Amino acid sequence: QVQLVESGGGLVQAGGSLRLSCAASGRTFSTYTMGWFRQAPGEERKFVAAISRSGNITHYADSVKGRFTISRDNAKNTVYLQMNSLKPEDTAVYYCAARISTVIVLTPRAYDYWGRGTQVTVSS
Repeated sequence: QVQLVESGGGLVQAGGSLRLSCAASGRTFSTYTMGWFRQAPGEERKFVAAISRSGNITHYADSVKGRFTISRDNAKNTVYLQMNSLKPEDTAVYYCAARISTVIVLTPRAYDYWGRGTQVTVSS
């Protein structure tokens, strides 16, 4: 089992940047595929980005491609989401998730463990 704690959210103006971090407990972090999802009020939780166990494969939602970068440091048990050129429509609670399988998938229900989320608010 793994516990996930997100940090780095906050209020930023449109065009600004934030870096989210997700710290994982346990010794088996490197065996999990990791993902970031977001959920705006009244909407379903949506896929943002995912990264393979070794970090050599990444996948992004079309809405963030070219602006967001997912990365991981297995020595620090941490996954990151660098968010640049933020837009008001990026406003949401951002969640970190871990998946036991090696296959990257976009469906929230396929992920086994979740953090509690961190709020990101982008003002216009």
